[in-house]
Amino acid sequence: MKFNDYQKEALKLAVYPNRGNNIVYPALGMNGEAGEVAEKVKKILRDQDGVWNDQNQQQIKKEIGDVLWYCAALAEEFHLELDDIAKTNIEKLQDRVKRNKIHGNGDNR
Repeated sequence: MKFNDYQKEALKLAVYPNRGNNIVYPALGMNGEAGEVAEKVKKILRDQDGVWNDQNQQQIKKEIGDVLWYCAALAEEFHLELDDIAKTNIEKLQDRVKRNKIHGNGDNR
């Protein structure tokens, strides 16, 4: 599935206050879901010595999917397409590698 196709399908299921003029709801949701991913990883480290199993993998997969849903919703609020976001991100990272700036801090390295 291509990102833009996902975005269209995901947004058919989007129900939240003031949709179309509400960047806060999907931004907070994305952060919350990313926290759930981190929480599951933390518990794998704590309870399973960092060794995951198929069940953990499927749980993480679902949580990453929730992060992706909120990414799609937030992108829509900004009138952006996920395909373009993904392409721009790869170009940014390739440029950093080319300039040997993949390590370090800051957005504009």
